[in-house]
Amino acid sequence: MTRERLYLFDTTLRDGAQTSGIDFSVTEKIAIAELLDRLGVDYVEGGYPGANPTDSEFFSEKRTNRATFTAFGMTKRAGRSVSNDPGLQEILAAKADACCFVAKSWDYHVDVALGCTNEENLESIADTVKAAVASGREAMIDCEHFFDGYKANPDYALACAKTAFEAGARWVVLCDTNGGTLPDEVKEIIGKVRAVVPGDHLGIHTHDDTGHAVANTLAAVDAGVRQIQGTLNGIGERCGNANLITLIPTLKLKQAYAEKYELGVTNDQLAEITSISHAFDEMLNRSPDRHAPYVGETAFATKAGIHASAILKDPQTYEHVPPEAVGNRRRVLVSDQAGKSNLLGELDRLGIKVAKSDPRLDRLLAEVKQKEAEGYAYEAADASFELLARRALGEVPRFFDVNSFRVMVERRHNAIGNLVSVSEAVVKLDIDGESRMSVAEGNGPVNALDKALRKDLGKYQSAIEGLELVDYKVRILNGGTGAVTRVLIESHDTGRHRRWFTIGVSSNIVDASFQALVDSITYALLKAEAA
Repeated sequence: MTRERLYLFDTTLRDGAQTSGIDFSVTEKIAIAELLDRLGVDYVEGGYPGANPTDSEFFSEKRTNRATFTAFGMTKRAGRSVSNDPGLQEILAAKADACCFVAKSWDYHVDVALGCTNEENLESIADTVKAAVASGREAMIDCEHFFDGYKANPDYALACAKTAFEAGARWVVLCDTNGGTLPDEVKEIIGKVRAVVPGDHLGIHTHDDTGHAVANTLAAVDAGVRQIQGTLNGIGERCGNANLITLIPTLKLKQAYAEKYELGVTNDQLAEITSISHAFDEMLNRSPDRHAPYVGETAFATKAGIHASAILKDPQTYEHVPPEAVGNRRRVLVSDQAGKSNLLGELDRLGIKVAKSDPRLDRLLAEVKQKEAEGYAYEAADASFELLARRALGEVPRFFDVNSFRVMVERRHNAIGNLVSVSEAVVKLDIDGESRMSVAEGNGPVNALDKALRKDLGKYQSAIEGLELVDYKVRILNGGTGAVTRVLIESHDTGRHRRWFTIGVSSNIVDASFQALVDSITYALLKAEAA
């Protein structure tokens, strides 16, 4: 049986960026785009070039290796030509493979928001699509408020979709912008749309205001759409978007969909979806949802009792899919063998080759579990995990040893009477038996430590010339002023165009930060030596 292709469109970096409390930097966008490429989505919508400096810089070059890099924007303004619309021209000038334009498809919004006639709006849709196609881009139209628009004026909503398709749009995306539509309505309305636009040119974009974003997306697939839009972990405006982390395993593993449809996500990529989900949460500096479908810590957890007894006899008794298929693990009496298999998969991803029978794996597995119990989380700190693994396998040279460090923070009035805070750090190192001491001032204790640690590494100094700390996140793991603190640091090697994340955990925030800094520099030296 020939399966139909479903296409995954991720809008984490655009619609997801509208989440309250989230503000992506350019470096974060680059890291997230790499995660999405790793996951295997077909389209990555990176933002709105021209709307803000971050998105404009992000679109100064292509940021994906495999996925279709997509710019978002608006259709041209009514009463203007394509060439006389600066916003549209900026989108067409972006280094993008495709352009996705939002268009009003509810006549009420055309009148109130755009202030133009219905016919002028249709003309803008057609002209915009034709301009994108003429520029060599794949063109898409997001029909904003489509389902509400259809309920208010079905003929006009259908006219918007039909106009976009006939103008050459590869995808006409039906948006439940307010998130109030229910699955039966989605299915019924899409059935009407397919009379004017073929299903293999239709997409779905749902919001979760009624908790039905995933259900509405699946209903749309059942109704014939073939492009699915969503975000990592379901982030988005108000209550969020359809969660691709939930949708992808459902489409891959549930027979009703797996036997009919094909995704661009391989089984190997699916097995990384838990680590990708958790890595994204770490980038946002928030705790992963322990109860999230498929990828949550408790998604395959069972307490002792009759359930546990049954699972030990046959896991299928209380598991709807194998946890390893999504990179998760069973939480009831996990065998050493199962844990070792998961560890081997992660080592293989990092390019670390080791035999399954190697006794050092047992020690490494025990150390990882101990570290996790202390508060370490390696999903978003690949560099720290790689160092931990290579040390257990005897593969990390001792580039330097830290003898001690000291940090002083002084709050005083400066020479002109202004109240200032000054941080000074002293770091003592041994390199090849030679003691070195470095002192540096910085903007806070962590910055001072970072400068002092990197000030004089002797023969290794040239290997870290392009190294810079680009992000620093702190999470309190338990309450009180003596709480255990987790620090995540993002570093960037400007010379080799490589970024990595390291982690530290301690009841002392400065000590946790220093752990992550030492790992960052050690990782840089390890990669420089390998190069």
